[in-house]
Formats: sequence, structure tokens, C-alpha cells
Amino acid sequence: MTVQPIGAALDLLADRDPDRTAVHEMATGTTLSRRDVATRSAAVAAAWSDDVAPGDLVGLHLGNTADLVVGCVAVWRLGATPLPLPPEPAAALDVADPALVVGTLPDRASGRIADRAPASAWKATATGGSTGPPKVVLSTGAATVDPDADVAPYLPREQVQLVSGPLHHSAPFTYALRGLMTGHTLVLLERFSPTAVLTAIPRFGVTWALLVPSMLHRLARHPDVGSADLGSLRHLVHLGAPCPPDLKRWWLERIGAERVVEVYASSESAGITMIRGDEWLAAPGSVGRPVGGSSFRVVDAHGGELPAGEVGEVIMTRTGGPRYRYLGGTARRMPGWEDWDALGDLGWLDDEGRLFLVDRADDVIRRDGHDVHPARVEAALERHPAVRSAAVFELHDGVHALLDLDREADPDAVVAAADLPPWAVPTGVEVVDGPLRDDAGKVRRSALRAERLTAGGGSARPGS
Repeated sequence: MTVQPIGAALDLLADRDPDRTAVHEMATGTTLSRRDVATRSAAVAAAWSDDVAPGDLVGLHLGNTADLVVGCVAVWRLGATPLPLPPEPAAALDVADPALVVGTLPDRASGRIADRAPASAWKATATGGSTGPPKVVLSTGAATVDPDADVAPYLPREQVQLVSGPLHHSAPFTYALRGLMTGHTLVLLERFSPTAVLTAIPRFGVTWALLVPSMLHRLARHPDVGSADLGSLRHLVHLGAPCPPDLKRWWLERIGAERVVEVYASSESAGITMIRGDEWLAAPGSVGRPVGGSSFRVVDAHGGELPAGEVGEVIMTRTGGPRYRYLGGTARRMPGWEDWDALGDLGWLDDEGRLFLVDRADDVIRRDGHDVHPARVEAALERHPAVRSAAVFELHDGVHALLDLDREADPDAVVAAADLPPWAVPTGVEVVDGPLRDDAGKVRRSALRAERLTAGGGSARPGS
């Protein structure tokens, strides 16, 4: 099969197997067949046709719903670009200024117009601000697809895909909608919860799921995970943050190492690495080798390339040049590497070209002549059975830790159990009520720090 406009590809899939389920919405029980997606999206496109011109952005404030899927397909039929909006969309709307913003689909839409030529950008997604001010990433890939191609080498067609991450984030959106275009059945959760995931997998025969380490952490702590039926899972893909080695090993044993795939990428798709679980066992901590035409280097603050084994800033590029452009921001570049992206991650390459991540460059804390990497301290704290999540950042020249606990525990005992070197031991600890990471697994350390500076807080000591 050849590449074709997305609307035409979905029509083709509907013609082949009209009654095959395309979308299950778990919260409401809504189920759409391939025929439903094709006909409803065509009708919605006809209803919006006077308001949307080719090349426009359309903001979709629809959450993780079947309506979002239908709305995206309608936008593609109109030659425009969908922008799935976060729950609080003001920042994204200010940057993107879409031609149309919708919170509901038209009631009883009917009719059809001819699909327009595909947009030059198949998606736009808003960043959450964890790597700088919020902005919108506009793909430079056209709204076309080969419906008979795999989404990725590790994800064949005809899968049942669990969508538990927020669809306004780039990775869940990309895997879900590209999956839809190539024959996947999407099982949509309103939002992630361990119970919902463990229920959905056997109920719908889920064959693959995209998760982030904070989700894996919560699932591994769930009392029913040991007895849960996960036998239908052929692939578990995780990305979004470094996965603590102990947690990774637990999942390799639970699912099977050859079924677990780790991907390192960004909203910009500026570079991608991949590693299977059995490969990871030979190089624990690695996020893999470059794939998809990607190249990676590690450089110092002046842009000098560092040899294997030395930690520096990770830069990346892909064959054919950048695959995105920013609305409301500019790309970060290192001196002498104008065509390479620098996303602010620290890491190192081994002699075989495998990438290892350390932390975000802007989050590193300098204390007593040592570099303290918050991600490593967080991972150590989260090994305690009472810790649901942790966040670590610099505050008042010290190492400050926030602990989200799922049971009563002594903060002193949590810190002691982490077995940290003296310079990384938190000088202040707070127990907070509520998750420290969003539904995409992101922790916004700079925002947490700013809140405490503004409030004049952050003086709590371990055990206080």
C-alpha cells in the first residue's frame, strides 16, 4: 500500500472491516467501529467546513474520549491540523491562536464534503513547561499515512492498544492516533489509574500499552498486580523519564524481558533511541541506540564533543533535518551544532553507541563539591514502600525533597532507607498530600521550587 491522506486511509480500513472496533471509551462504555469513525468524522468535517480553512489549527478540548478521535479525523479531512488541548488550555491557546476551538462535537451532524488536500503538519501538541516556558510543537510531517505500515518496528498492525496517558501529550497522542490509522483498536482510559489498567488489559485483550515510569511504579505497588491477568500483553513500551533499574527489573520479570521496550524521545521527535528489555539486561541503565535516522552526541558547555563514558549535554539530529517547528519558542542549540537539538538532558554514550541518561541539566544541584542529580535521589526515595512519588530540587542552597505517601511513614526512616551519599541527603523534607507527577509522569521541579520561595517555606527538616 502507498502513503495517502489520513482520512482516505481510515476510509480504506473501514471498507475492509467496517464492524471491527476502532475505539472503546472505558469510562462511558462508548464503542465506535471503523465505520462509525469514518462516517462521523466526515459529518463533523462537513459541519466545520465553513469555519476551518486548509492549514488552520483546530483546538480540541475533549480529553481522552472517542469524540477527540473523531474530531481529529474531521480536522485532517479539512486539510487542517488538530491541537489536542490540556485541561487548562489558556497558555496553549495564547501561543497557537487556533481558527476554531471546540469542547463538544456537533449534535446529529450529517452529510459529507470531499476531503481536502492533507495539511503539511499532521499534529500540534502543547508542551507542559517541564523543559521551559509552555509552547506548541508543530510537526512538519504531512497528514498522510501508509495504513499497511507498522507504527514502529516493535509495534505491528492489528493491535489492541491501551491509552492511559493524556492525549494532549505528544507521545500518547502519536502512538494512539498513528495506531488508529494502521488498524489498532484503542482502549481509552479517562486517566491513568492502576485499577483501571489492570481491569482493562484482560477485559479487552490489550496487546500493548504505553506507560511512563511513574505509572509502572504505581502499578508495581498495587496489591492485585501479582494476580492480575496480563497474558494478552505482547509489548509494554515505556518512555518519558529514566526508569529506576530496580523497577525496570521487576517489570522484566513480570512481563518477560523481550516484551518490554524502552524509548527515549521528545515532543519534537528530534531524535529517538530504543532498547528491548533483554538488550537492557546487557547494559543496565541504557535507553538504547539511535533509531529512525537519528544520531546522538554528548558535548560539554562549549560544544566540544566528549568521548565515550563522559557526562555532558545530549544533542541529537535526524536524517532530513528538523521534523518540527515551535510556536511561541525557539530551539535550543549548542555552540557549533546549529543543526542539532539540545533538549537539556545530561547523559553519556558507551563504546557501542548506547545512550545513558543522568538528569536534566537545569535541575542539577551543586553541593559540597558534588553534583546531586534529583532524578537519582527521587528514585532512591521511591524505593521505600510508603512513597508513591518524590520530587527533589534545590532550595535555600540545600537539597529539598517532597514526599507523596500512600500510608503513614516517618520521613526520617524514608530518607535513611534511601541510603544516599552524605552530599545527596535532603536537608529539608515535606510530606505533601497529592501526586507530584502529572498524568504523563512529568515533575515540574522549577514550579515546585518557585511555589516555596514565594510562600517563604521550605525550611522543614527531615522528620519534621
